[in-house]
Order: sequence, then structure tokens, then C-alpha cells
Amino acid sequence: MMKTQILNFLGLAMRAGKVKTGEDVIVNSLKKRQVKLVILPHDASDNAIKVMKNKCNTYQVPLRFFGQRHELGEAIGKGERVNVGITDNGFSKKLLSLLDEYSKE
Repeated sequence: MMKTQILNFLGLAMRAGKVKTGEDVIVNSLKKRQVKLVILPHDASDNAIKVMKNKCNTYQVPLRFFGQRHELGEAIGKGERVNVGITDNGFSKKLLSLLDEYSKE
């Protein structure tokens, strides 16, 4: 139930134009302080995880792990996605609370 709610909320953020995907796009957006939350799937490569962890630590942006590549892609209406960045404060706060609550389950 909670997983579906998170995926639906990601889709809503995408339709609102508040989602960025792709490593280069997210890294550039982090540098410009536009990204408020980064989500990586559990099946992301070690290199992708390392790069995003370093960048998120540098720019003090929360990083969370959720779902699989195909689930993230489906949620935002695209193919498989390894990096998802949320650019809106409201969406990022809500997703952070949902993701943290989901990880406790």
C-alpha cells in the first residue's frame, strides 16, 4: 500500500514538472541547488551510488533508496531510471516522510 502511494506521488511530481532524471542532469541541478531530494533504486550500480552519495553529501541534499529501476521508470512514465531528482520543496518533504516511513516497515 505504502509503496503504491510513493510511486503514485512520484508520478504526480513528474506531471507537475518537478522531476529530473539522469546522472548528468541531476549533478548539474545539484550544483545549481535546484534538487531537494535524490532517489536511487536498490538495484543501482555501485558507481552510480558512489557518485550520487558524494554529490548529495557535498551539496547537503537527502538521498534515499527505493524500489527497482523499472518501478521508478514506470512511476514517472519513462523507461528504467537509476536517478530521480525532485526539484520542489513540497514534493520532496512529502516524499521524504513517505520514504522514511516505508523504510521502517
